[in-house]
Amino acid sequence: MADPTYVSAVAPVFDARRNCGFGGIVTPEIIILALLAGFLGLRLYSVLGKRTGHEQEPMPRRVEESPRAPIAKPQMGEEKRAEVAQIGDIPAAAGASRDLAAIAAADREFDPARFVEGAKSAYRMVLEAFWSADRETLNYLTDEEVGQSFLDAIDAREERGETLEHRLVRIEEAKIIEADYRRPIARVTLQFDADIAALVRDRDGNVIGGSMTDAVEAHDVWTFQRDLTSNDPNWTLVETATV
Repeated sequence: MADPTYVSAVAPVFDARRNCGFGGIVTPEIIILALLAGFLGLRLYSVLGKRTGHEQEPMPRRVEESPRAPIAKPQMGEEKRAEVAQIGDIPAAAGASRDLAAIAAADREFDPARFVEGAKSAYRMVLEAFWSADRETLNYLTDEEVGQSFLDAIDAREERGETLEHRLVRIEEAKIIEADYRRPIARVTLQFDADIAALVRDRDGNVIGGSMTDAVEAHDVWTFQRDLTSNDPNWTLVETATV
C-alpha cells in the first residue's frame, strides 16, 4: 500500500500526449506572463536536451555536489555523435540506444548524457512547482492534460487547507529506460530514484504527516516529448507514473 505522505510528496500520476496552445486579448497581465514564459523557456532550454552542463544545487544531508556551471559545446562530427548516441557511460536500458541514435541523427543538438542531466533539473523544477502551487511553471513545463492533473491535485490540497513543506534531498539515479522516435516526434522516458523530505500541515499549521528528518524514497517514471521539426527547442513532460 502506498505511503500517503509519499503520494502527496510527488507528482500526480498521469498518461497523456497532447500539447497546449495560447491565445486571447493582449493585456498587461498577458505581457507579464509572456515575459515569465520567456524566462522559463530560456531556463529549460539551457538544461534539457542541449549540450550545456548542469549539476544539482547543494542539498541537505551534506551531499557534495559541483556548482551549476556551463559546459562548452563539444565540436563533434558525425562519427563522434554516433558514439555518444550509443549511450556511452550514462545509465540506460540497452533497448533505448537505437532510438537515441535516431533522435541524435535528427537533432544535432541532442546528446543523451546532457539530456539526462537536464531531465534531472526538469524533475526538480516540476516537483518544486507542484509543492509550492506554482501553476504558471507547471503549465509551461507540462502538456495540457498532465498539467491539468497537477492543477487538480493542487486545488484539492488547497480545498483541504493543506500545505506542503517538501524538499528534494537528492536524486540517487536518473536513467533512460525507453526512447522512441516516430518522425518527427521524439519521446524519452526516464526513471528517477530520489529521496524526498516530506512534511504536510493542515490549515492551522499542525503537522499531519511526514517528517523533514526522514526522507521518503521516490521512484518515478517520466516521459518527455518534443517535435524535432519545431523551432521550439523545449521538451515537454507528457507522462508521469510511479514504480
